[in-house]
Amino acid sequence: MPLACIAIRIVLVCGTGAASVLLLPPFSMLPLTPVVWSVLLICLTGTSARMAAVLGFFFGSFQFCFGLSWIAESFYVDAARFGALGVPSVAALSVFLAVFPALAATVFALLSRYIHPGLPTAVILACTWTGAEWLRGHLLTGFPWNLAGYALTDFDGLRQPAAWVGSYGMSFLVVLIGALPGATWVSTGRHRRTTIAAALLMPLVLWSSGNLRLLRKEPEPTGVFLRVVQGNFPQTEKWDTGADQRALSRYASLSSAGREVDIVLWPETAFPGYLDENADARARISASLPRDSLLMTGALARRKVGDLTYYYNALQVYDDRGSILNSYAKHHLVPFGEYTPLPDWVPLDRIVDSVGDFSPGPGPRTLVLPKIPPVAPAICYEIIFPGHVVEGQLRSSWIFNPTNDAWFGISIGPRQHLASAQMRAVEEGLPVVRAANTGVSAVIDANGRILQQLDIGVTGTIDSELPPALPKTLYARFGDWMFVILAALFAAPALMTRIDLRS
Repeated sequence: MPLACIAIRIVLVCGTGAASVLLLPPFSMLPLTPVVWSVLLICLTGTSARMAAVLGFFFGSFQFCFGLSWIAESFYVDAARFGALGVPSVAALSVFLAVFPALAATVFALLSRYIHPGLPTAVILACTWTGAEWLRGHLLTGFPWNLAGYALTDFDGLRQPAAWVGSYGMSFLVVLIGALPGATWVSTGRHRRTTIAAALLMPLVLWSSGNLRLLRKEPEPTGVFLRVVQGNFPQTEKWDTGADQRALSRYASLSSAGREVDIVLWPETAFPGYLDENADARARISASLPRDSLLMTGALARRKVGDLTYYYNALQVYDDRGSILNSYAKHHLVPFGEYTPLPDWVPLDRIVDSVGDFSPGPGPRTLVLPKIPPVAPAICYEIIFPGHVVEGQLRSSWIFNPTNDAWFGISIGPRQHLASAQMRAVEEGLPVVRAANTGVSAVIDANGRILQQLDIGVTGTIDSELPPALPKTLYARFGDWMFVILAALFAAPALMTRIDLRS
């Protein structure tokens, strides 16, 4: 391949990799979908596996560099110690994650040479890309952030098929439909006609099936009323001397204002200390709670076993007398935020000050509590993992997502986090309630619609009735097997269009 042609392809994939971020919330520029995925398909078609790996790597590097730029904000919370690491850390993470698009592009190049250009080419790109996304979401504890399928999050009808095929299945459909114009470009003869037909029909099927799902009869109201409290404390002040008393005063004041509710919801580590060990703080909280209500709050917790002390990022539930009713420990911890992976090999400190690494909890749980429906806690980062939020044995009726996105300021990060919560709601058929320290707090129904929200930088409360749960979805029953089945149904006929290698 001429050097000029290689250079043009590299420039194109860099540009479309960066532009792919605009497909996702909070931008959601859906018309760019065929541009991004069709250009990538055209650039990869006819290349060697090595060249495809290079192109996939450049696409991914620019995609992650722009899409995850907000991570650098967290390093400036303690700028004196970590500020200089912000940009290099995002760059290093982007380069590491770009290995997955490079893998997808390589496998695509190897397979596409044996099939007819056209619809099968788009199918193979969708399969390889989504397979690489699945690996990214599972290897080395996983990082399924900004999946391609999230391009549909902000569109009520278009995101509904996630209830059947999950977010990875949605990625498959987005890449497939987005790549079809490019597949039309590289196809010929009857294969071009078939590809054009698919390009016209598939978006219509996706839209109509999703909107039909929204027409079903809504479940009965729950009659359970909640109050979400957003204290709005900057991360730079959260652990200052006296911060615990300021937080207690503000949260107690906000919790007591307004109508009677059944449960009050505070965000992740709303009280910067060990609330279960502080009787005075619990007494002040009890006095502020609406009568006969419960408090569900993020908190630090610790447990001593022999000479060792284990620390947890926890969720604790209290009644209006200050007695603890139940608790949950976060099981999916943030690398370099809550623990240091491979500490003997990686000479980096956590950017979160604490007495030591947090220990993980045992996994997803359903908390059974008096007067309110069973709830699945998902603390902060845990909400981004499809299929790993709700306990399999005892299904909850809603998901509570306490979080602290103050680390990321007014960047796009908190809004991308909100999009993950919306997709979990659709996948599981369960409402999601988010309590964030400084935004975005929200009440999300089981169709992924945001009913109420408090934006970044707002101090206040949301009073709302808990939305009802829907019947258990296909994805909730079978998980990522639904994505595997979807991909197989498309890939099998695509691979059967193999070109006769003797011709």
